[in-house]
Amino acid sequence: MEGLESLCRKLGYQFDSMKLLENALSHRSAKGESNERLEFLGDSILNFVIAAKLYDSFPQLNEGELSRVRASLVKGETLALLAKEFNLSEYLRLGIGELKSGGAHRSSIQADAVEAIIGAIYIEAGFETCREMILSWFTSRLNNVNLVSAKKDPKTQLQEALQARKLALPDYDVVAIKGEAHAQEFHVRCKVTSLKFETIGIGTSRRKAEQRAAKEYLKNLS
Repeated sequence: MEGLESLCRKLGYQFDSMKLLENALSHRSAKGESNERLEFLGDSILNFVIAAKLYDSFPQLNEGELSRVRASLVKGETLALLAKEFNLSEYLRLGIGELKSGGAHRSSIQADAVEAIIGAIYIEAGFETCREMILSWFTSRLNNVNLVSAKKDPKTQLQEALQARKLALPDYDVVAIKGEAHAQEFHVRCKVTSLKFETIGIGTSRRKAEQRAAKEYLKNLS
């Protein structure tokens, strides 16, 4: 159990039930119960805690801006960085196949484990302790929120990112309109000359679909 005691020190939380912590660290490829249910729970708690903190801390931000900041804080890439701070790859329980393929260092697996640990802390200690742990882990990130980026929609962010790389501006094309006239669904393609990939955004208006296509393009561009 010494290994898990070491992890508890890094987390700043001492589990009474090491079995619960082991469960949170168990990928579905490992034998026994996986961490997927705890991950589901932890994801919901994390989103709520960060949303509430942002709501209290940034009264000047509107709903869309708050959503963008929250998304940047709870996205998989951010959670994977947090997992690296805990050296979580040393403690994950994986099946032989995942171990051989380097699964312990896969960002998605590490991010899922962070959410599962959050769920486990909630199960054992309740919401208030869980909230305190989350906020302590996210202190530096919450103190360095990029409010400028929060105020820019995905299309603007994509345009600026492309300009910084001296690339052509994106083209948006409606590739399909589905549904009845009163409930249409627009499918918009975003593509950039000289880049080989494109993305599709879906929304109840062309504008919303374009924004979603741009958002997906940004993910692939970074």
